[in-house]
Amino acid sequence: MTDTTWHNAHPARLEEQLDDDVVRCHLSPRNCRIRPGQHGFCMVRANHDGHLVSLNYGRSVHATEETIETEAVFHYAPGARILSMGNVGCMLNCDYCHNWKTSQARYIDGKDVYHYTPEQVVDIAKQHGIKVISWTYNDPVVWHEFVVETARLAKQAGIVNLYKSAFFISGEAIEELIPVIDIFSISIKSLDPAYYRKITKGWLEPVLEGTEQVFRAGKHVEVSTLMVTDLSDDEKTAQAMAEFVGGRLSPRVPTHFVRFHPDYKMTDTIRTPIERLEGARRIALDMGLQHVYLGNVYDTDSTTTTCRGCGAVQVTRYGLNAQPVGLTSEGLCSSCGTDAHFTLFTETDRRTTVAQLPGPGFDTASFEWHGDVRAVHVQVRNDSSQAETVYQRRFGDPEIAESWSTIPLRPGESFRFIAAKSTIGEQGVTVAVPHGCTSSLHEVFDRAHFPTVEVGAGSRNADVTPLPVFQPRAR
Repeated sequence: MTDTTWHNAHPARLEEQLDDDVVRCHLSPRNCRIRPGQHGFCMVRANHDGHLVSLNYGRSVHATEETIETEAVFHYAPGARILSMGNVGCMLNCDYCHNWKTSQARYIDGKDVYHYTPEQVVDIAKQHGIKVISWTYNDPVVWHEFVVETARLAKQAGIVNLYKSAFFISGEAIEELIPVIDIFSISIKSLDPAYYRKITKGWLEPVLEGTEQVFRAGKHVEVSTLMVTDLSDDEKTAQAMAEFVGGRLSPRVPTHFVRFHPDYKMTDTIRTPIERLEGARRIALDMGLQHVYLGNVYDTDSTTTTCRGCGAVQVTRYGLNAQPVGLTSEGLCSSCGTDAHFTLFTETDRRTTVAQLPGPGFDTASFEWHGDVRAVHVQVRNDSSQAETVYQRRFGDPEIAESWSTIPLRPGESFRFIAAKSTIGEQGVTVAVPHGCTSSLHEVFDRAHFPTVEVGAGSRNADVTPLPVFQPRAR
């Protein structure tokens, strides 16, 4: 952390007090033993005057509207808009981390940090008609107190909570999550214990036990594994994942094999070859899993949901966009009635669209998809004293109506949202901003991640490794 003072300290849960003012933190399986003035492994939980405190309570990257598919969740409200909330710190240190600038607290840049209260997070979701808050990016485990308190308020407001995590967390902490979290999207890095120790700096079995714990509690669970080139993109990994899901969970649990891109300390390699991902999917299906998908890929049928009974298409997907086309409101196949294991919202949460801008007075900016950069974060701020509306639309596909989606902003509001390529023919996105607002565009590589860089910052040809590139700092 760049901030070494204690003014952000917030009382932390899961504390054990030991002799000499030493505390033990029971949030993760590490059970860090922390002396006064020192931090745990995550660097955001510490001992302040003999008490365990959290240093990242309410400290976040910018709240961002995305889609539920960014979180490797395919069988809950396909296409739903989510409010993604990420923080600082992590209980792991994976060599290929896509969120290293926030997960490793010592690299956080102050300009990327925003401050929210639980009430503000819920209010943002309500203001924009968003029905899901996603706890994501670096890893929500180390944001435990803020997540639990905010998720409880969200549930009271009828908002669903999604927990996207590597799930290196204690069973005791999981029990505090179960009453407030509805969806668990769990990233199982590998089924090889040696791999876990070497690459993630954690260990495997607590992750598997925790995944079983939330599945037994009746929560919606989906699992994913990152197929790292020449390291874990082989048949053995696919077989081990299928054995775990089919044996310790259920064959109906959606399983995702995710494409890797070089990042953080692991840049001397290439993106995962698509044919290896397709091979992993075939293995898992042949071993009896019912719903197996690929992640971080385009132009493949391996992201589409088809009926196990009659083969009818149930959900079409392109990148981070999804459209239910063959499901009943109960999540059954509309052709044959087979249970497709979906949870659906009873009403749409799509934004309002208009055919044309309401008049002059807008500044416009366009972004063209290129290489593997097929999504962009749009950050807008209403600097005026009145409500304003920002508009965005896709362009380039003659088969898609180029209508404008509306994003209403309150006076003084800062908001961030994602636009991702939605069809093969689509070329890019245009944003129209009233003169009383400011905006910036930030390239997104693969599924949404932080850090992102502003368009024009030199990353337009970075189709293998996104900027900023990790540069080790001296301790």
